[in-house]
Amino acid sequence: MNLLTQDKNNIWHPFTSLKGADDPILIESGEGVYLKTHDGKKIIDAVSSWWVNIHGHSHPAIAKAIAEQALKLEHVIFAGFTHEPAIKLSENVLTILPDNQSKIFFSDNGSTAVEVGIKMALQYWHNQGIERKKIIAIDGAYHGDTFGAMSVGERSIFTAPFQDHLFQTIFIDFPNAENEEIVYQRFQQLVVEDNVAAFIYEPLVQGAAGMRMYSSTLLDKMIGFAQEHDVICIADEVFTGFGRTGELFASYHMTYKPDIMAISKGLSGGTLPIGITSCSKKIVGAFDSSEVGKTFFHGHSFTANPLACAASNASFELLMKAECRQNILKISSLHRSFKERIEQSDKLADVRSLGTVLAVELRTDTGTSYTSPVRKKIYPYFLERGILLRPLGNIIYILPPYVIKEDELKFIYDEIEKFINNEL
Repeated sequence: MNLLTQDKNNIWHPFTSLKGADDPILIESGEGVYLKTHDGKKIIDAVSSWWVNIHGHSHPAIAKAIAEQALKLEHVIFAGFTHEPAIKLSENVLTILPDNQSKIFFSDNGSTAVEVGIKMALQYWHNQGIERKKIIAIDGAYHGDTFGAMSVGERSIFTAPFQDHLFQTIFIDFPNAENEEIVYQRFQQLVVEDNVAAFIYEPLVQGAAGMRMYSSTLLDKMIGFAQEHDVICIADEVFTGFGRTGELFASYHMTYKPDIMAISKGLSGGTLPIGITSCSKKIVGAFDSSEVGKTFFHGHSFTANPLACAASNASFELLMKAECRQNILKISSLHRSFKERIEQSDKLADVRSLGTVLAVELRTDTGTSYTSPVRKKIYPYFLERGILLRPLGNIIYILPPYVIKEDELKFIYDEIEKFINNEL
């Protein structure tokens, strides 16, 4: 029995129908921006394997850090115990987060990092005996697949089976150039009139919604107004963190700082699962008590796993090198140039660029939709040409590892342009 047959018999893949889906591609190894298949083909990972891989595959510095740590301590319960890799990582992360962040809580992935943030915000009020339970989110949001994260996310085909089990969230319209003032006025009204505990947002870019981008000026006003009225602001930087928007965190595009931040994806350089939720001294203050009932009762078996922390510390060192910063600026510049090159095409509804994120929205009869049939044409087209581009419906996006070379990026651009001109 070959490996793919065993896979089909045994494994349930994410976001994949059990019947009618194409066989998965068997990957044997990865190096830099390339994935290598079992039959020797090379594929450029232009989406950083679900946005996590920022330094390229099998980076020797990260691999070495994991190997060395594995010979010392692979794991230990994190309740009542601690270890150097976690302490070092806490120090490293706090040096690059906004300066109001004072403590971090470890978890396992982006969705749980968000879940922790929601629970922190709600318990912040509970611990003070204050009745605040409502949460404001932005229409189209995606914050993860656990129940709290689903509850503050877009109601869609993804959440339909669980609709009756999700807690109520107040959604405001996604802001754009035409409706910004209306959205802001509605937001102000909700903050003033309703019993709002928290405002959660993906800063500047809604990833899973199609790399939708909105104004930093507006978001800054919203955060400022919310905090004036003591509403907890939660920045979901799971996707936007670690340089993706050109800044180390998207929150640096604004003046006002979030009270709580959720980060994950790029944290370990895409090697091992780990999540962090950070918070300000204000949030910590509501839990700083010897009363058992004010304890934050949340944890995971693999909280602060030493191997994941070691990988994250190695990734941090790579991220802070001048070479990495230069690569981020290079990708950002090349994206802007390509955007200018193609944005006048009548076959495109929009082209968006921010930092290392580029989104090309194809003009289709079905509009913007994750289930748009054009997706079935886009994905195999680029795979045949050795490029992994996993479209969000009718939206082709590029989110490469920072180590991608200029000629590799230009190859991707050229193939996208050919697709637009010849296949649409």
